[in-house]
Amino acid sequence: MSADRSLGAVVLAGGYSRRFENGDKALAELEGTPMIRRVVDRIGAVTDDVVVNCRSDQRDSVEAALSGADAAIRFAIDPIPDRGPVAGIHTGLEECRYEYAAVVACDMPFVDPALIEALFDRARGRDGAVVELESGWLQTTQAVYRTDAMTRACAETMGSEDNRVVAALEKIDCVTVQEGALEEIDERTFESIDTRESLRAAEKRVE
Repeated sequence: MSADRSLGAVVLAGGYSRRFENGDKALAELEGTPMIRRVVDRIGAVTDDVVVNCRSDQRDSVEAALSGADAAIRFAIDPIPDRGPVAGIHTGLEECRYEYAAVVACDMPFVDPALIEALFDRARGRDGAVVELESGWLQTTQAVYRTDAMTRACAETMGSEDNRVVAALEKIDCVTVQEGALEEIDERTFESIDTRESLRAAEKRVE
């Protein structure tokens, strides 16, 4: 990516994977590749710097899973473990070196780099760009945010009664992109693999 279009990235991997049956979903392999490695490889192709947010006890195993990745990777360790996605976004964005950053969850191995570029284009001049799915759900963990604005919004949200990511979005100037308006984007991009069952289903489709 050229200097005038520099974009950072944050990969969220700090949760305890409670739905994943005795394992860290970030490290679970899909076709022989850890899911977090798939995410990093995909977004690393269109970003200049990847920050991985995780717990301190995950650091070594996640770093091993990312060994050999082409992207420049740094870590942002949660000061307090498992406080939810708002805290993870806050911790990751604090380490970001660029004005804008893509934020992607580690359990989205089919994230489409073209979507990240499209959202970056929509976010420029604003505080962020998120996709509203056809279901009405806002896809907040495959989005692009202005780093300083979203960092402040997350800090404010963590101390409030409503600590959802969508509550943080209400504090920034964020453009909403309708899913139906996205062209030539991989339809699997928003697929979240957070259970063993969904991993097995994804493996069958890939095969």
